[in-house]
This record gives sequence, C-alpha cells and structure tokens, in this order.
Amino acid sequence: MKKLLFVALFGAFGTLYAAGLDTSAFAQGERNYFAIGMFLVFVLATLAITYFSSKKSQSAAGFYTAGGNITGMQNGIAIAGDFMSAASFLGIVGLVFANGFDGLIYAIGFLVGWPIVLFLIAEKFRNLGKYTFADIIAYRLESKKVRTISAISGLSVIVFYLIAQMVGAGGLIQVLFGLPYSYAVIIVGILMICYVTFGGMHATTWVQIIKACLLLGGVTFMAIMILYLSGFDLARYFEMAINNHSKGAAIMEPGTFLPDPVSAISLGLALMFGTAGLPHILMRFFTVKNAKEARKSVFYATGLIGYFYILTFVIGFGAIAFLLGNPEFINEAGQFTIPPNMEAVLLAKVLGGDVLLGFISAVAFATILAVVAGLAISGASAISHDLFVNVCKDGKCDPQTEMRVTKGSTIGLGILAIILGLGFEGQNVAFTVGLAFAIAASVNFPIILLCIYWKNLTTNGVLYGGIIGLVCVLALVILSPSVWVNVLGFENAIFPYNHPAIFSMPLSFIAIWAISKFDSSKRADEDKKGFAAQDFRAQSGIGASEAVAH
Repeated sequence: MKKLLFVALFGAFGTLYAAGLDTSAFAQGERNYFAIGMFLVFVLATLAITYFSSKKSQSAAGFYTAGGNITGMQNGIAIAGDFMSAASFLGIVGLVFANGFDGLIYAIGFLVGWPIVLFLIAEKFRNLGKYTFADIIAYRLESKKVRTISAISGLSVIVFYLIAQMVGAGGLIQVLFGLPYSYAVIIVGILMICYVTFGGMHATTWVQIIKACLLLGGVTFMAIMILYLSGFDLARYFEMAINNHSKGAAIMEPGTFLPDPVSAISLGLALMFGTAGLPHILMRFFTVKNAKEARKSVFYATGLIGYFYILTFVIGFGAIAFLLGNPEFINEAGQFTIPPNMEAVLLAKVLGGDVLLGFISAVAFATILAVVAGLAISGASAISHDLFVNVCKDGKCDPQTEMRVTKGSTIGLGILAIILGLGFEGQNVAFTVGLAFAIAASVNFPIILLCIYWKNLTTNGVLYGGIIGLVCVLALVILSPSVWVNVLGFENAIFPYNHPAIFSMPLSFIAIWAISKFDSSKRADEDKKGFAAQDFRAQSGIGASEAVAH
C-alpha cells in the first residue's frame, strides 16, 4: 500500500509537469531547460533518499527523530538547511533590494537568536524531550492542557511559515518553468507529501543537508562574481548601488524600511526570541544522541547561518547594482519589472547566464522543498503525537494507529499549504515569516523559558497565559496593515503596526507569571513540586536516552 501510494503521488507530479509542457496556456515565460534538468535531478535524488529512508521510518521514533542517530555535525548542517529558507534567501535579498541597509534587520535578527538557543535551550531540551517541544512542557505539568495550547501555538507558527515557502515556490517556478503560479504551488505540495509521508525525519534530514551544501555553494559563487565585477572594490560596489536606487544614499542608512522605533524593536524581538520557539527547529534537537551533540548542532548551525547572511547582504546590494537600470528587465512601457521575491534568481542570470540561473533556481527550489518538509513533519507530529495520542487517547494508542494519523496529518497539511499559498500570492516571503516568528516569540518562547527555569510555573499559567498571548498576537496580526489592508482589502488597519511582538510578548510573560503566581489549585502544588526532578534531568541528562528509546 505504501509503495503504491508513493508511486501514485510521484506519478501525479510527473503527469502535472508533463501536462504543463504540452499546454500553451502555461507559457508564462521562457523556460530554462538547464534549470529544469537540475530540478528533476534533485527531485529524483531526494525521492530515492526518501524511498530508502522509508525503511527506517516505520516506528514513531524513527519517523519523528530518525531514531536519535543523527550526528551533531549532520544535524547542524540540517538545522542550517532548515533555517536558510525561502525567506532567508529570496525574501531578505528582496528586502535589501527594496530598502537597502534596513532589509538586513531580518538577517541580523535571525542570527542573534542562535546564542539564546545555544546557551538557554539546546542542552536542556535534548535532556527533557522525546519528539516535540510539548514533551518538555508536559514533563511536570498536566499533559492534556499544556499539549493542547502548545500544539495550537506550534501549528499557528507552522502555518505562517508554510505560507512564505509556498509563495516563494510559486514565484520561483514561474521563472523556472514558465508555469502558472497555482500549478507551481500544487507541485510543491505534492512533493512535500511524498518526502514526509514516506521518509520521515531521516529523509527530511538528508534533503536538508544536500540543499544546505548546494545553497551555500551557490550563494558563495554569486557573491564572488559580484565582487569580481566590481573589481573587488567595495566603495565602487556601494557607489553603483547608491547611484541606481531611487532612494540614493538613504539605502546606506537605517529608517527606509522601519521608520519608527516601535516597529524596529518589535521586529527585532520577534526574530531574536522567535528562533527559540520554532517547533520545526526545536524538534531537531531530538534527532541526536545526547546533549553534547545538541550543543554541537547549534555550533555548526550558527556558523553556517552567519556565513550565509553575510552573503545575502552582498547579493542584495549586488541586485541593486546590476539589476536596476538593466535593459533586460525594462518592458516596452519603460517600466522596471521583476516578479516579487525573484531578485536573487534573476541576478544569477545577469552574473552567469542561463547556467547560473538554472543552478540557483534549482537550489532555491530545493531550499523550499526541504524547509516545507521540515515544517510538515513538525506539524504532523503536533497533530498526531500531541493532540491525538496524548490529548484524545490519554497516551494510550498503538504505534500503527499513531503512524496512520501522522501520515494523514501530513497529507492534510500539504493540502492546507497549497490553499494558503494560493491565497497569499504576492506577499514578501521574509515579511510573512516575520509573522510566524512573532507568534513563536509571543507564545512558545515564554512557555518554554519559564517551564525550564521557573519552579512556580503551573498548568493553568501555561494554558490560560498561553491562550491570552496567542489570541493577542493573532488578533494584532490580523488587524495589522499586512493582513487587514493587504490581504483582506480594508482601507485602514485597526492596529497600526505590522510587527506586534513588542506588545504581545510581554503580555504573555505577564499573563503566565500572574496566573501561575495566584494559582491556588491542587494541581499547582504538584506542578511546583515536580520542578526539582525536572531540573535534575535537564542538568544531568540521566534518563534522557531511555525516554527517546521508549
């Protein structure tokens, strides 16, 4: 049955693509056959990995965490691959292209969150958890209540993150294949279902490792070419960008993208602390054998991610220097036209012709597939392991049923991702991911931090404080200009800021603290007494291997 479904899904993709080649209505742009060839090689290679990984993904431990057999270095590269998403590559380059220096706030915010993960989260997470971050929260608190809020919050983060990846994929395949946006989104959804349903975490890890190596190699070459064409003269390079951009020298100064301090601080908080609350990243700490390997994972990931963001700075300003004013991208009406989020891809064409365009396009698409697969497995684990097994079934569920629910959840998330990708067409992908980080920083991070370090945290504090934080951040996101005006079409936004973390994050901390502090229930006493055992396990790691093996 499993093999038949795999063949059916792959056949559906092949049929869709073949139909696209034969239908004149799909002629949205000139196809790059080198890029198509590279894309197909990557897809076939990763599907082969998925097929062999399916043998190692029969159990829950094998599916969710690859049995804990990933090394620290491998996991670090995979984390980097997971984190270097469409938002990181396509979105940040697009923001730098539009706003100059200010666009780098995303790169800086994404990067500086990793020391927080390294010093506060990684080791204790590995020692306390099993499959999902809700396992840590449920270690001493009432399982049903805290898993419910943790799963809902985690799924909210995953949904916004999925939107960004699907939007990036749609725009990319329009350039790569000349297919309509909608068909591009469908292709990504089908491939995501294939990877996760059959290969689990093992296949997802190796897809992310391959993609990370390809992406780092591609952007390194692009950065070297940009500097070569500038004579390795940074002054000349920036002068070209300043002369080309409509904002002139202002692109070298802060304030072009985030004009007020509230927005800047709010976005910075979301990006810094949201990193420590991303479910699909936190889940990766359970794929290694021990806390030492978890720390090593963060060390490798931080180095690779930092190097990557330096290159996005070079590529973003390179796009300003070599795309703006380029007659190849000026239409008959004299207007400069580039599809949203495609600046990095089209810069590759200027730097290296169709060959480099093909390589970067295929790598960017591989980036999206890998991240979407990581998001899907995290979302599926929240639905099956947290909600179905531990909330609905009180932890009493046979492994076969759990795996069926997990794979059904993956298919459902794939369909949801396709629908959301179609609905959010045209949104900047880095900005959309910023909203996911706001939710992670406002709900997941306060709960995780207080659970690990504060002995007086109670179940009611997590449940009701988490609900307050989640409702607040979602309401502010919906009422912000990015959704209320740009998506829903209203004339004026009710909440004036696009980034709500400066309001929602402190509210979550205060709500969780206040409710826990004044909680006089019998359960509250049990929660507080359980902290000593939890802290011993978090510090020593004794019992962690047995929990994962269970």
